[in-house]
Amino acid sequence: MSRRRALGLGGAGAAAVLLGTGVWDAAGAFAAPRGGGLFTLGVASGDPAPDGVVLWTRIAADPFAVDGTGGMPATPVRVEYEVALDDRFRRVVRRGSVVATPELGHSVHPEVHGLAPNHEYFYRFRTGGEISPVGRTRTMPPALSDPRELNFAFASCQAWQDGYFTAYDHIAAEDVAFVVHLGDYLYESGVGTNRRGVVTDPRFHSEAMDLARYRLQYSLYKTEAPLRNAHAAHPFITTFDDHEVEDNWAGDLSKADTEPDQDPAVFRQRRAAAFQAMYENLPLRRAQLPDGPGIHIYRRLNYGRLADLTMVDTRQYRDDQPCGDGNGTGCTERFAENRTILGDRQRKWLFDGFSRSRARWQILGNQAPIGQTDRDPGPALDVWYDPWDGYVADRNRLLAAVQDRGVRNLVVITGDRHQNYAWDLKRDYADPTSPTVASEFVGTSITSGGDGADTTDEAQRFLAANPHMKFINTQRGYVRVNVNRERWQSDFRVLPYVQKPGAPVSTRASFVVEDRVPGVQRA
Repeated sequence: MSRRRALGLGGAGAAAVLLGTGVWDAAGAFAAPRGGGLFTLGVASGDPAPDGVVLWTRIAADPFAVDGTGGMPATPVRVEYEVALDDRFRRVVRRGSVVATPELGHSVHPEVHGLAPNHEYFYRFRTGGEISPVGRTRTMPPALSDPRELNFAFASCQAWQDGYFTAYDHIAAEDVAFVVHLGDYLYESGVGTNRRGVVTDPRFHSEAMDLARYRLQYSLYKTEAPLRNAHAAHPFITTFDDHEVEDNWAGDLSKADTEPDQDPAVFRQRRAAAFQAMYENLPLRRAQLPDGPGIHIYRRLNYGRLADLTMVDTRQYRDDQPCGDGNGTGCTERFAENRTILGDRQRKWLFDGFSRSRARWQILGNQAPIGQTDRDPGPALDVWYDPWDGYVADRNRLLAAVQDRGVRNLVVITGDRHQNYAWDLKRDYADPTSPTVASEFVGTSITSGGDGADTTDEAQRFLAANPHMKFINTQRGYVRVNVNRERWQSDFRVLPYVQKPGAPVSTRASFVVEDRVPGVQRA
């Protein structure tokens, strides 16, 4: 289990504790590494295919170097990798080497091909006379196969300052083919006084604005043992939401409430730094290598003919949030036909994929809730403008396409909200007789929001105001999914607390979707 990272935890009375490669003294200063090695940020794999997977590590002798170099020299480093059928590497099936460059933070992303489909593999790296921890990964089934079932988990929203990443130790122990991360992998904000204590080191007080500071923030998150454990146990399929860059950003627009909006040209520079740091620290393929302030993150992965997983991007191509963002009851701008959250090109790609797919289940990996969230159980319709409620025309186009193009089963998996939902997606929420055309499961946060509670007054208002909502819970955790040829089941896995380590996990509720029957039902 993870041990607390005492970044000068004055509130806890801590002096100095080990932190991966070194120690923090009583003043919150990082001392020289103590044999922590070069693989301080762990290993990972991602975006599995039937014949291969992308592997990842980042070489960092001092992950908290203030200049963002990871304590590495400004020279390339050759890194070897091995892939084997066993965790002792007696049956190695692939070997190779890649160069870790200072320009990409000494990260490597070797794409391994020629592996057997639907197979478990183990991998490790070697450089500087050191061998990395061992990771485990799994390839996808053959493209034309018809698997009996798929098990996976999805998660989102892990504010370091809000609690411990214990949920990831439980995810690591799950029997799943992969983990989908739906955004807010990190939060850009500085950490000072927080739910873990008081961080006295001034390097962490400022908000991330440039590459060095974003790299430092990723190091803070990735030195958490449970997160490293989950990455080493399963391949991840990742996207981003807003906090990987800035709270509530939209396209080229800076939108945070915590500082004045930046000039678009300045914000694009910040976005480029954020995307580069994200690529450096996640198991993403070469196709996701950022091009300045842009990154191509929307993509589709296939689990045989059982399921297609489509990851969308609801940040880069969206219009500005309507009515000044926030929430309210009288915003007619959110209904404008020309407003988009997907952008024309991505929307066409998404809909064309629906038409071409022969999979039984369409899984849409989505950042912010699609379903209507009325905050007022009375006659007023009070919604947030940042998620799809602020882009009603695009939502209606999406849900109409599901019905009109004969999508067999669309299930949306979503993060952002720090709450668990199971609810029906209506073709048009303005029409009380509108049919249910799809299902959405919104997963809670790993830590964001602190300990949470089983239910709250707000949750009860949501249930009263939204008849399409069948379940809500505000604890922390993740969602475990089992999909077979007849039905989908989502298990809401929750933790009783996150503000201290070691919490157990339990299944709070389970909901199913039957094949060809859109809408959620309690298991």
